[in-house]
Amino acid sequence: MARFAKRVLSVESSPTVHISELVTEMKARGEKVLSLAIGEPDFPTPPHIVEAAKKALDDGYTKYTPAPGIKELREAIAEKSRDENGIPAKPQNVIVAPTKHTLFMTCMALLDRGDEALIPDPGWVSYGPMVTLAGAKPVPVRAADEDGFVPSAETVAAAITPHTRLLMLNSPSNPGGSVYSRDEVRALADLAKDHDLIVVSDEIYEKILYDGEHVSPASLDGMFDRTVTVHGFSKTYAMTGWRLGWLVAPTPLYKEIVKIQEHSITCATAFAQKAGVAALRGPTAPLEAMVKEFRARREIVMAELAKVDRMSTDRPRGAFYVFPKVDVGMDVVALCERFLKEASVAVTPGTAFGAAGDGHIRISYATSRETITEGVRGIGEVLSRL
Repeated sequence: MARFAKRVLSVESSPTVHISELVTEMKARGEKVLSLAIGEPDFPTPPHIVEAAKKALDDGYTKYTPAPGIKELREAIAEKSRDENGIPAKPQNVIVAPTKHTLFMTCMALLDRGDEALIPDPGWVSYGPMVTLAGAKPVPVRAADEDGFVPSAETVAAAITPHTRLLMLNSPSNPGGSVYSRDEVRALADLAKDHDLIVVSDEIYEKILYDGEHVSPASLDGMFDRTVTVHGFSKTYAMTGWRLGWLVAPTPLYKEIVKIQEHSITCATAFAQKAGVAALRGPTAPLEAMVKEFRARREIVMAELAKVDRMSTDRPRGAFYVFPKVDVGMDVVALCERFLKEASVAVTPGTAFGAAGDGHIRISYATSRETITEGVRGIGEVLSRL
């Protein structure tokens, strides 16, 4: 029998990936499924980005690139970070890689056995497993309904121990759709400075913003030198399958993180990097149209949820998720199974995102207006029979 490493046996498979695979299998069998579970824009990648990749392929751009990424893409990312986010980044602070991989590399480079990393609860399903795979301990910090799905400085402070090394932040957030205010970000940044913590700021949903402003922790005084900013193309440019993103880190952190890149994937896909340049340098109209449609879908999902008894939710301010609380007194995983079996509606149980997600479901409105309307109504019909 094969023997497996304890680090991999100690984590579960990704619940969101599992649901995605289940939906795909059901559709392949010809079953109708209304999927409100997948965090993937249903828009095509903008044509000018696709054309840039085609041209790169036609030009034979299919070989290895430098491990941190091609020069012109790193320059474009640094310029975007400076001009839009106020982050004093230079190209030599940028590593190009799939966004998920940038987070994993950061954990691998900065965490040791015995270290602790503070992660929002509820929070993205992979934060905890990444910390565990790096040999450290994930420490959930409650950021639930009563907090507007934002980890308060008081709650974070209470969780800090002599072993705390990292503080992970995510704004706009998954699954709550919350947007951290400038004051909230500043308070968390002050904690990081006071306790000598590294902040890992996941800003993948930055452009999908409806209310408030996006504040990058690395832009605040004294924070660039202790912040790893993670971003990418998947959500903003509907490029999920391209597996392309980046991180920005100060030189001492960059030098250690890039080693993980060199000894794992070597570099991001060459022709996809050319497409990334086109995305950052190209027209913004496709992005603006997509965000406008997401905003309209937010209004639709909120209106439909208001008609459903025994459900309540905060109004999301960013991303494309809503995280309603369901008052039915039953296990939320079992409830989601009933939605799928009885109404052919796929949603994600809130417990996938941490203990504070118990009693919640995550609904993604990165799908058509018709699917949103029909799916939420199907959920309501199942709840009415309980």
